[in-house]
Parts: sequence; structure tokens; C-alpha cells
Amino acid sequence: MDKPQVMDPDWLVFHPSPAKPTFKAPAGAVDAHCHVFGPAPQFPYAPERKYTPCDAGKDQLFALRDYLGFERNVIVQATCHGKDNRALLDALRAAGDLARGVATVGEDISEAELVSMHEAGVRGVRFNFLKRLADFTPHEVLRRIADKVAPLGWHVVVYFEAPDLEELKPLFTSLPTTVVVDHMGRPDVSLGIDHPQFQAFVDLLRRHENIWSKVSCPERLSLQGPPYADVVAYARTIVETFPDRVLWGTDWPHPNMKTHMPDDGLLVDVIPKIAPTAALQQALLVDNPMRLYWGS
Repeated sequence: MDKPQVMDPDWLVFHPSPAKPTFKAPAGAVDAHCHVFGPAPQFPYAPERKYTPCDAGKDQLFALRDYLGFERNVIVQATCHGKDNRALLDALRAAGDLARGVATVGEDISEAELVSMHEAGVRGVRFNFLKRLADFTPHEVLRRIADKVAPLGWHVVVYFEAPDLEELKPLFTSLPTTVVVDHMGRPDVSLGIDHPQFQAFVDLLRRHENIWSKVSCPERLSLQGPPYADVVAYARTIVETFPDRVLWGTDWPHPNMKTHMPDDGLLVDVIPKIAPTAALQQALLVDNPMRLYWGS
């Protein structure tokens, strides 16, 4: 009998009763970055995982979507599931046209498997460069994966920290797909938006029109905590400078948070601070994700 997969003792469980947002998202709004965890009895966590989370399944995710006033989700494969995408695919099939997915695959993935995933709603693959969350994968392997998924029209999502951008830039700019950067490349908000570190990221977007950015996760970047005022200038700069290449998501159920568990309703209320006009909100929450993930 398999040993039960027990949540890490220091794991912070997602907020049990988030506030109702005061900001009303436009019709068709997409939460473009969220996850499903298990449930472990049905979809066990990967043996090579770096953490064991709480279960946070599709039914809870879809209930949160409706409660927050969103219509669609983009579900991103969590590192705790490794390359086993069954929980992701199950959620996509249950959601039908209301969800799309970003998977994690190896270079041995077959064309038939990719086609099956595409039919389920997968539209991208994720490369994780955070050493505490994922083992190192040679860049030539990642390029081969990108070459495999490019014919399907998929994109590559990349997750890294700002000090690593210079080293990773040659890989990102060589990929044959659209590249979506998670959480603005995790800038150090203590440095200010004019610091070369953040400006290097802005310059990357300016020079490469195939590179997009998620302006999500102020709770991961803030030094002040809620309502995350110290992150607003960073996200607003990206939204206003590149309005047709930005996405937003809750990051529910907020894996590996250490300081606090954010209230998803309050995260939604950050949106009008970083996208202050109706036109910017429409692009961020509807037009951009629909174009990238639904082809419309």
C-alpha cells in the first residue's frame, strides 16, 4: 500500500474565505495563472518533488473563479506534479472551453501525446529556473522541447529570478515561440523601478516583441505586505508600456508562500491600481489571454 502523501508541516494553506472584490472584472475575464494540486489520492505528487502541498483541486479552483467574477482560467502545471500532467488535464477536460493549460514535459514527449494534450486545452509548456523548486535542465534540452511544441502554436512560460536574467537571456531570445515571463521576472522591489535590474527586464520586452509578461504575484514580491503598494509601480510600468503583451493571474493556491497567505479578493483589487483604465483592464484580463490561449 502506498504511503499517504502528507502536507509539509510549514505549508501555508490557501485562504479559506477570501473577500469579495470591490473591483468588477470585465466580461470574459481570465485568471491566467493558477494551479491545481492533486487531490493526492487521485493524482499523487511526483516522487522527485521539492515540496508536498495541501490538496487544492479543480472544484475549489472553479468555485473561486466564479466567486471572484472571472469566467476562465489558465491552469499552469505545478512543480509538485513534475511531468505528470494528469491533474492538469483532468481539470482542463472538466472545464471544457473555460480553461486552457500550460504543461511540463520532457524531450521524450511524443507527437501523439502533444496532440492529445492540445485537444485537452494545453497551449504552452513551462520552464522553471528556480533552483529551490526544480532541478537544472540543460538549455539544449529546453530548446528541443520548444522546437517540438512550436508547430502546435504553443508558447513557453519561463519562471526565474531577476539576477539570473542576464545568464538566461540568450536562451529566451533564441526560442522559436512566444515567451511568457512569470511575475515580471521577480524583481527586487527594494531597488526601485529605475534600477538597472528592472530596466534590463523592460529592455528585454522592448527589444523582443515575442516576449510577454505576467504582472501577477505582488504577494511574492512585496516587502511591505498587503495591499502590496511597493509592487504597483513595477506592474503598472509593464502594463502601460506593453499593454498588448501582459497577463494577470491569482497564482491560487499560492504555492510556497512563507510570510503570509494572500486574500484572493484583495489581490483582484490590486488590478485597477496597475491597469488604471478600462482599456488597459480589458487588454490585461480579456483580449490578451483570449488571443494567446483561445486564438481570438
